[in-house]
Amino acid sequence: MSQAPLSYADAGVDLHEADDAKGRLKALVESTMTAGARGAFGGFGGMFRVPAGLRAPLLVSSADGVGTKVKVAIEAGRHGTVGHDLVNHCVNDILVQGATPLFFLDYVAFGKLDAAVVEQVVSGVAAGCRENGCALVGGETAEMPSVYTPPDYDLAGFIVGIVEEDAVLGADRVVEGDVLVALASSGLHTNGYSLARRIVSERMGLGPGDAFPGEQESTASVMLRTHRSYLSAVRSMLSRIHAMAHITGGGLPGNLNRVLPPAMDAMVDASTWQVPNLFVQLQRAGGVARDEMFRTFNMGAGMIVICAEADADAVIASAAASAVPAWRAGTIVRGSGVVHISQESA
Repeated sequence: MSQAPLSYADAGVDLHEADDAKGRLKALVESTMTAGARGAFGGFGGMFRVPAGLRAPLLVSSADGVGTKVKVAIEAGRHGTVGHDLVNHCVNDILVQGATPLFFLDYVAFGKLDAAVVEQVVSGVAAGCRENGCALVGGETAEMPSVYTPPDYDLAGFIVGIVEEDAVLGADRVVEGDVLVALASSGLHTNGYSLARRIVSERMGLGPGDAFPGEQESTASVMLRTHRSYLSAVRSMLSRIHAMAHITGGGLPGNLNRVLPPAMDAMVDASTWQVPNLFVQLQRAGGVARDEMFRTFNMGAGMIVICAEADADAVIASAAASAVPAWRAGTIVRGSGVVHISQESA
């Protein structure tokens, strides 16, 4: 007996939906174009002109995702911010080396492609690119039935930035007596969501639309607060900064140590700031140990700047000018590359 002919749609891939998605994205992508971008939407590869006038430029690249924060977006039916999170996270990752962004690429994979959801996700990516002055020069949207179960999807981002070789920030610039300046986070950012989601759903019994304790917003709104970009907060100060640490997975101890010389320790004074309500509620409801909180979450400090004591006030003022709260949070002392976090004040 002959069998009916199969099509790609029979295998679970809808080319018409893919074409619809591409059509929705053209204006979003074009809204991010900068002076260095070359080529048109729909090319096989993105092109970007290396800026002129640089003496010894280094390209700095990074790739990341938003982790299980995407599950919060899916469960809440709110897909317009996770793309913005993605860009800002990647911007911060290259910023710590003194690099400013040039261009960005995204990848979104579905079990069953939904053009409207793709449009919302990429609208967030475009918003992040516009905020940070980087061009969205390319990307990929994939439909992979049996790999992802609808309505699940995942996304990843890829960034390339640039810095003069003699301006690269890092541990080799850090010296005894330097000051730690903490820049406030906007929330969970993009890490710790596997634990946070479990606490919120199992221990607190909250759904996306429920009010979050101590907040004037819904649980979804609190959990989906956009990962803050620190580019505008420190861009004018990069020549006076020695090193920076983006506080993501691993928290303060697992990220600040990455920019410490082998013979220096970071003394973080946790009494210099009030831990935001979100983290207080998660710790209380989950019975999470203090050390575990600091290893899993940013605890309100999304970026740590290391600079000379004489430059700390200028860094704080620069951040304030971009509406980013900042404060002195500790010092660099002789040691062995360890991060010490003091007890919070009562």
